[in-house]
Amino acid sequence: MTFRRLLLATILTIASMAALADTWPSRPIRFVVAAPGGSSLDIIARTVGDKLRERLGQPVVIDNIPGASGTIASGNVAKAAPDGHTLLMSYNGPLAYTQYLTTLSYDPQKDLAPVIQTSSQPNVLVVPSNLPVKSAAELIAYSKIRPGKLNYASVGNGSSSHLTMELFKTMAGLYVVHIPYNGAPPAALSIATGDTQMLFSVPSVVIPHLRSGKVRALAVTSASRFPLMPDLPTVAESGLPKFESLTWNGVLVPAGTPPEIVQRLNREIDAILKLQEVKARLNTAGLEPVGGSPDQFKALIAQEARKWSEIIRRTGTKLD
Repeated sequence: MTFRRLLLATILTIASMAALADTWPSRPIRFVVAAPGGSSLDIIARTVGDKLRERLGQPVVIDNIPGASGTIASGNVAKAAPDGHTLLMSYNGPLAYTQYLTTLSYDPQKDLAPVIQTSSQPNVLVVPSNLPVKSAAELIAYSKIRPGKLNYASVGNGSSSHLTMELFKTMAGLYVVHIPYNGAPPAALSIATGDTQMLFSVPSVVIPHLRSGKVRALAVTSASRFPLMPDLPTVAESGLPKFESLTWNGVLVPAGTPPEIVQRLNREIDAILKLQEVKARLNTAGLEPVGGSPDQFKALIAQEARKWSEIIRRTGTKLD
């Protein structure tokens, strides 16, 4: 192709993208969710989707595609047409570190374009209420004199729950056996029944067990105290300085989506996250709305990928 033809093709492509942005959205928007219905991720997507429908004048159809640690949904959107009519609601695993645990059909940092971080929440460190520890520091001391005799639950191999405990073990110098469960409810139940001795979980899953008195919360994994659970200290406060592990979520689109559409989506969703009714609904689900720019979300994904790839390398963590 001559330079003149290449230049003409480039001009036509730019003009076509600009025209697409001017008429977008021209049909219903498919909003893929990398989790089942009723999950916290699903709650965010439906809350945001309802408001987007009002603002964009097109239906927003929720499409839950759970499975394979969120990678099926993420891969589905990565291969979709980059025209702004397919969105992805996903979380930190398939966006930042699952690629270091298994081979993926897509590159999350090349094949998906970040739009906005929607929310963030820490994990909560919980133990059975009859375990004789009342702080993360006491749990560390209790575990150190019982190497290999205690079990920890996770919500599944390669989950944030799993990797957060691997980080905890590494920083504290512990030998604790991993018992992966198929999802958060059975993992939390294993703590309530005393089948396992410790778990990192998102707050919404363990709150019912905390209320029953069968489970005790020791700390949260955020760098500072979690506004929705302000009485709980952080793990960093409890003897492991600089410890931090957050579960975060966000909206993405296929790479190549016109930047004008990305920016419009960002503006609309950022405004939605600031609505008091939206904040209240997300807070009820244990989530803190975040917002921000596409570049901020992109930087977060890259930063988390660097952090967790190193933890995975050092611990030899695998999906199977």
